[in-house]
Amino acid sequence: MATSPCSSSGVSSSSSSGLGADAGLEIRTRSVEQTLVPLVSQITTLINHKDKPKRSDKTLQAIQRVGQAVNLAVGRFVTVGEAIANENHELKEEMSVACIEARRAGETIAQLTDVASLDHPESDSHITIFTDKTGVVKAARLLLSSVTKVLVLADRIVIKQIITSRNKVLATMEQLEKVSSFQEFVQIFSQFGNEMVEFAHLTGDRQNDLKDEKKKARMAASRAVLEKCTMMLLTASKTCLRHPDCESARINKDGVFHRMRLALEQVIEIVTDSRPNGESEMAPISIYSGIKEFKNKVEGLRENLYFLSKENLSTMLEVILEHTEDFTDSAYTSHEHREHILELSKQAKMELEQLVSVWMQAQNQKTKDLMEDLEVAILKTCQCMNELKREVHSAATSLAADLLKYHTDHMVLKALKITGVEGNLEAVAEYTCKLSEQKEQLVEMCRLLRHVSGTEPLEITCIHAEDTFQVTGPQIISAAETLALHPSSKIAKENLEVFCEAWESQLSDMSLLLREINDVFEGRRGEKRVYLSLPRPGKHNANLKALKPVKLDSEEQAKIAKLGLELHLLTSDVDSETEKWEDQENEIVQHGQGMSSMAYSMYLFTRGEGLLKTTQDLFHQAEIFATEGTKLASALYALSDQVRDDDKPLLLLEAEKLITMCKQLQATAKASAQGKSATFTKVDACILKTRNVMTLLCQLLPLCCKLLGKNKAGNGCLKPAPPWKEDRIRTGTNARTPERRVETFGIKSLENHVTNMTFLESK
Repeated sequence: MATSPCSSSGVSSSSSSGLGADAGLEIRTRSVEQTLVPLVSQITTLINHKDKPKRSDKTLQAIQRVGQAVNLAVGRFVTVGEAIANENHELKEEMSVACIEARRAGETIAQLTDVASLDHPESDSHITIFTDKTGVVKAARLLLSSVTKVLVLADRIVIKQIITSRNKVLATMEQLEKVSSFQEFVQIFSQFGNEMVEFAHLTGDRQNDLKDEKKKARMAASRAVLEKCTMMLLTASKTCLRHPDCESARINKDGVFHRMRLALEQVIEIVTDSRPNGESEMAPISIYSGIKEFKNKVEGLRENLYFLSKENLSTMLEVILEHTEDFTDSAYTSHEHREHILELSKQAKMELEQLVSVWMQAQNQKTKDLMEDLEVAILKTCQCMNELKREVHSAATSLAADLLKYHTDHMVLKALKITGVEGNLEAVAEYTCKLSEQKEQLVEMCRLLRHVSGTEPLEITCIHAEDTFQVTGPQIISAAETLALHPSSKIAKENLEVFCEAWESQLSDMSLLLREINDVFEGRRGEKRVYLSLPRPGKHNANLKALKPVKLDSEEQAKIAKLGLELHLLTSDVDSETEKWEDQENEIVQHGQGMSSMAYSMYLFTRGEGLLKTTQDLFHQAEIFATEGTKLASALYALSDQVRDDDKPLLLLEAEKLITMCKQLQATAKASAQGKSATFTKVDACILKTRNVMTLLCQLLPLCCKLLGKNKAGNGCLKPAPPWKEDRIRTGTNARTPERRVETFGIKSLENHVTNMTFLESK
């Protein structure tokens, strides 16, 4: 599908002072949003100050410095935007117009804030922020709108890069599909492997940048499919080349290519925010989300008796009870659970009838007795729905726990491998029937778990798991049939191994998913997420030999168990600290939550659980963790410009400590390690350094929260702006020229310039 990047990203933001960017634009990524936050904040403060009666010399000087600093920052920002435009001719015209508008708006703000030399600015003929109040608002709106357009255009270049990378992967896949000789296949697959690594890195960055958690989860699921399918494509294609007349080998290969194309298409749909033929995505409603919405409506009757009709409420309950039929009709739901769900469904209908009766009476006559009766009816209805939610959760999770325990020995897979090597077609047919039964059980388990997953990202993970079992089951069967037909074929045996490993891996992931669903239900970890897929550079190298994944043995796991436990406790502490913040969208909170999530996945690795399967996964996660810590340090430097002078040294000292620790962790994660002993030492060092960073993070979060609280409690006067310094935001790179920034396709480089506009503070 030919997809245009033009519709992918834009801005919709506003402030209390009436400032707002172009209403037709919508921010979809954190990098664009966070780049705009300082500008919106400081311009808003400036606008609000125009109406304040007190205008001391100090205040006038501060206003003038802010206006000049904003103009200078915009000028440098625009220079980068123009450099990006010159590198991307298809966007040059739009980018140039936006840059001209931004430059003009910056100059206007500088002129309007040129007030320091005026004793009585309101009586002078010179137009200023005080004499032309609407002019400064217009200039601010134009500045926000034009800066946003530049950012969005730069973001479109990132999207274009992902689409171009996808197109290269598709083109090489077509060549691989048609190849007829091993030599030619080796050459093309080498190119394909490099292209997939590039695509994995681009989409990984995009996944972490997305604001929408649902899209982020879908992206993670698609990337997980592509990662696993790359190795499947290798062995399935080699098997087909070795046995060109084998129908089951061809079916096996075609299935892999088809699944990869679907995953690639879904990535582009997420990135461009579009779907084929303009159709909208209709996600199935889960019982949890239905009950949550129903309860909100019922409880809303306390405030307003007339905001919805009884028909609406009845329809909502009917939809929920229809979904409970997925449990009561399932052959895998126990008799006890089925009976309880049916009883609670019947009770829910009765409670709603009673509620509607009292509600209708209260609409006609709002007496104290009736309102008390209404409150009782609301409480009883909500209690019944809570019991129903608890019952379906118990039914789904107990089934999942039983199935995962029952299938943990992988006996059917082992039997397929043995009978395949023996060439026993009859036995293979028998075990493929058993695998099909197992697949149906696991698919049903995923469907029921989706109803009780509790969050949209976990719902999507359940859907992804269901799809994986649906597709991988038949692929194992075709691979086993191929081996049975060619029992002496090493490549057919290797191919079956790869598909069986994918099945085992998904079963392992289900254990983690079940734990997360239970955690959400019990309120332990909320929306905590772990990365589903990590690019593994070098896995698909030119000689087609996959890197042997290194896992820790039980003795090594025991050695690092104490460190892992400490890390787990620290993630809980960090989560507790972030929950105390009123502003959950604060950049410091976002980075803190991201680091806690990654540290938690590293803790799971020390237990031999979770989605970090090998030491290489752990090292890659440690690198990303260190990068996130560096971003947090940048946010701390930005905060230091807003706090009082006596608080600044402590904050800067802690930021410097964080940067040093993150650099040390990054160096450790990137260092080479040969041999088992050296690899374990590296694992131990990575987890130790991660623990040290998390310990510092536990101290930083309450400190920042306290400083922001003091900042808000101030007296509202303007603090003189610090001088412009390009190196205020420590990004860990010396690349400062516009030409170098263009290589990163704009967002990061533009972000640095706009973030440096943090000059003003309301004390």
